[in-house]
Amino acid sequence: MSVKFFTHYGLHFLVPLVLAILFFREKWKLVYFIFICSMLVDLDHLLANPIFDKTRCSINFHPLHSYIAISFYFLGLFIKKTRVLSIALLLHMVADYIDCYL
Repeated sequence: MSVKFFTHYGLHFLVPLVLAILFFREKWKLVYFIFICSMLVDLDHLLANPIFDKTRCSINFHPLHSYIAISFYFLGLFIKKTRVLSIALLLHMVADYIDCYL
């Protein structure tokens, strides 16, 4: 297993758990569940051919990983009802972005 593997999946699973526990103590289980559900954004990979390519950078390749989509995720930070989901999606984009360069 590589540094890339641990970094990518650590940012997808461990960092959200820590953030949920530290910043959303009373609702950490719900927040962590939302963070994990944000992985559904990867369904846009099904539109690519091939579906998985280990050398391809997801950022700005897949529709839900585009800069336009990321800007909407950022705007969601300013709306209380979408803030947790926006944090989750942006963290997902950061994980995928870092993955492009490792």
